[in-house]
Amino acid sequence: MASPRDALERARRVVVKIGSRTLAGGGDVFHSLAGAVTERRGTSFVVVSSGAIALGMKKLGYRTRPKEMAKLQAAAAAGQSLLMRAYEEAFDARGVAVAQVLLTHADLADRTRANNARAALGALLDAGAVPVLNENDSVAVDEIRFGDNDQLAAMVAPLVDAELVVLLSDVEGLLDGEGRRIPIVRDVVRDALPHVRRSTSAVGTGGMASKIEAARRATLAGANVVVADARVQGILESVLSGHDVGTLFVASTERLSAKKYWIAFTLRPRGEMVLDRGAVEAVRAKGKSVLSVGVLGIRGGFRAGDAVRIVDAEGTEIARGLARCGAAEAAIACGKTRDDLPEALMDLAVLVHADDLVVGVHG
Repeated sequence: MASPRDALERARRVVVKIGSRTLAGGGDVFHSLAGAVTERRGTSFVVVSSGAIALGMKKLGYRTRPKEMAKLQAAAAAGQSLLMRAYEEAFDARGVAVAQVLLTHADLADRTRANNARAALGALLDAGAVPVLNENDSVAVDEIRFGDNDQLAAMVAPLVDAELVVLLSDVEGLLDGEGRRIPIVRDVVRDALPHVRRSTSAVGTGGMASKIEAARRATLAGANVVVADARVQGILESVLSGHDVGTLFVASTERLSAKKYWIAFTLRPRGEMVLDRGAVEAVRAKGKSVLSVGVLGIRGGFRAGDAVRIVDAEGTEIARGLARCGAAEAAIACGKTRDDLPEALMDLAVLVHADDLVVGVHG
């Protein structure tokens, strides 16, 4: 009988995320990663690497992770060159080029810039280079942050059509209530969320909760995801060989398109549309457009093209979509049929079109 891990051996586009704590530990991490990547023939890799702030802290003499944004940005600026130098030395020794790609959330939230990033990454992979991605921490602020590089890895997966995302950290995988590794997760909500234990670190920003959310998002993009322990010798080779290591989150059979993934997980909602019971049923069960007649109210200050949450009267999110008009116009249209609207506003009878709606991935 075929194992879900058999697909890992066949993966030809792989995103590998490596965490701050692993890199801050020193040793041969960079050379080990470069060795595993370059020995895998016929597979293209994208590396999402934390570590700039951790390395910059040492360079600037910070004993603990700063809390002030300016000092965090300074540490990122000081550490990014050290991080890339380590990657360049490791990959140059094996005759493979690396390329630095720094992103902010705003880069991927804008469709044109996201498509430019997709094209640039594709060109690098076609040239046989290994893109090394990191959040542009030296300029990022809370408004434009991804949150952590687990989420960045999940967002990059659909950009490069990744078949596998490997989240390397200092954990052996998802553990159950008795501390035993869970080998395979097929349903994140049922099999993973009950076991989440939020963790914090003086060096990194992510914990298991972040990895599970990143895995959920990447699996919806059609990628398998493995969370594994970077401290284990040869761990990436073992994952790519389909060995029973780490926790495998199996790719969803109902893959979101790149556009719907972007709406669901990349854009940040600017408001809400509150639906009545009938409209909730039409959207949730049938994926129908959000019609003005079924909208009870509008919250927030969104504009046409912004992402909005679609919620029921109790505030539970049932969908997310792109508003076809601004909040002021939507408020005018609330509760009205197309015939009730002035001729100039008849287009507002559809406030979110079904093609721009993603149902059931939040809430």
